[in-house]
Amino acid sequence: MCGTKVGILTGVLQAAHACEIFLKASLAQEHPLLIFESLPKSTADCVNKTTGLLDFESLLEKGQTINYSELPEKVWAATGKKINNIQLYNDFGKMRNSIQHFAAPNKDVSLLTSQFIYEVIDPFINSEWDMCAMSYCDDSEQYEYLIPILAERNVYFTVSKKMYGGLSELKRLVEEGTPAYKKEMILRGRNVGLV
Repeated sequence: MCGTKVGILTGVLQAAHACEIFLKASLAQEHPLLIFESLPKSTADCVNKTTGLLDFESLLEKGQTINYSELPEKVWAATGKKINNIQLYNDFGKMRNSIQHFAAPNKDVSLLTSQFIYEVIDPFINSEWDMCAMSYCDDSEQYEYLIPILAERNVYFTVSKKMYGGLSELKRLVEEGTPAYKKEMILRGRNVGLV
């Protein structure tokens, strides 16, 4: 397997893992034990004999956290927040499992990965913590390469309020998108206050 394909497949695993961490962080804000599917019993040998409480190390060792597939419903039940595009979330999870446990799919997964990051993770972290995925692009030119690729693929994203160059820069960067895509992205830029 060439290095590029390995990198793309690693990106799938990292994106799925990042999403799982964000969803569990949202649950942990409500109560840290919400991230667990099962907990040690009060009669277990991991209970501190002096205090009668479960110690943290034992919880990490013997507790089982919620599975990826169950997280959206648990987050909704605890916070009222729903995952954008649950079908994409589920499809991406299946692809992640295939890569992790069996074999790499015989198709380009980069488009689905972009869609997952910017149409599932991005709206969630924006609603939960007012973050934008595009703000964490580590290219030397933060938006110069990322946004045109998203536009070419017609992948919608949350526009950062802090985007340098304002609305005119956003218009230039999304030029490769369809007319409907460009219109929506410019509207998103205006809605966050870009001028």
